[in-house]
Amino acid sequence: MTEVGALKAIEALARAETGRLIGVLLRDTRDFQMAEDCLQEAMASAIEHWSRNGLPAAPAGWILQTARRKAIDRFRRDRNFDRKAQEYGVLLELDQATAASADPPAIPDERLRLIFTCCHPALESKTRVALTLRTLCGLTTREIARAFVDTTETMAQRLVRARQKITRAGIPFEIPEPEHWGERFNSVLAVIYLTFNEGYSATEGAAPLRRDLCMEAIRLGRLMLELAPHDAECEGLVALMLLNHARTPGRLGPDGRMIALDQQDRSLWNRPEIAEAQQLLDRALARRQTGPFQLQAAISALHADATDHRSTDWRQIVLLYDALYGLLPNPVYLLNRAVALSFATGPDQALEALCAIGSELDAYQPFHAARADFLRRADRPDEARASYLRAIALSGNESDRQFLSGRMQGID
Repeated sequence: MTEVGALKAIEALARAETGRLIGVLLRDTRDFQMAEDCLQEAMASAIEHWSRNGLPAAPAGWILQTARRKAIDRFRRDRNFDRKAQEYGVLLELDQATAASADPPAIPDERLRLIFTCCHPALESKTRVALTLRTLCGLTTREIARAFVDTTETMAQRLVRARQKITRAGIPFEIPEPEHWGERFNSVLAVIYLTFNEGYSATEGAAPLRRDLCMEAIRLGRLMLELAPHDAECEGLVALMLLNHARTPGRLGPDGRMIALDQQDRSLWNRPEIAEAQQLLDRALARRQTGPFQLQAAISALHADATDHRSTDWRQIVLLYDALYGLLPNPVYLLNRAVALSFATGPDQALEALCAIGSELDAYQPFHAARADFLRRADRPDEARASYLRAIALSGNESDRQFLSGRMQGID
């Protein structure tokens, strides 16, 4: 294998496995920085070894074993060896046990336990969610920045400060006991939700969807329901993910390009998944403990109930976004409200609504895509083209660029 081939193999593995491998190493070493450093060193070693010897039968297993051995070396060199002897012993046992192992151990419910571990209450809520997305879910800094409507640079600085705080304060990464779940619960739900969102609308790459992230988030959401079967927001989150995921078969054409909601074939939507989600949502709403996930699920349910785009209850969706913004002020909710308003009353009122959030969302691609659509429908072609160009420039996903370019070319 050439060095270029080894590098491509490492890049693909890093994209698919980083979160899983970091989770295992964090569990084994109980040291956040060490887990990250040893994984990076193992991947650097892989380029050299795989270029010379070819791709191993189990690449992820090779990386994990190499990272563990690098952690063992670090423990041996550490001045505080006695204090860390337990972790060292654990790593030695794991190294001997997995020397012939093909792959890292499967993490069915372990990943959820590790998400609870990383959502440490010593960190500010936004920071703990962002750090967990980066560490265990494998999202890039740019993907996380988009989720929080931040710049990539701002998010990178936040993650650096979080790691520094963990090191300085000696924050322990240990699986919390059930009595301490409550202080981490909402952060865990946020991690699952944002993981699903990145899968449902990918920030980068050629594909508009990352089905692996969607399915993993739904799996984790179902596990959360087992942990908290009477939690309304947990029910709302799973309902929301299922309702959105059910529309996936209609979102892509045969060529893999995105299809706008108003042009989708709704007969392709997964009706059993929608029915399950609606039962969950009904159960959640009956608890009368309204939260953001339930309101978002209610909006998605209105889309699922409508026989076509025109018959959607857009006015009700506008009201639900009002309620959502009242619970959790977020300019993205106002943007989505403006989209609903454009179909309820027309594009002119929607354009007026955008004026209040333009400064906050100027670097947010969906803002310019929505504005372009409103201007197109308001018969303002020159302004629409300018907004489409801005949206295309901000798109990191090739499918989004193609979709927006097609819309722009359709302007008379």
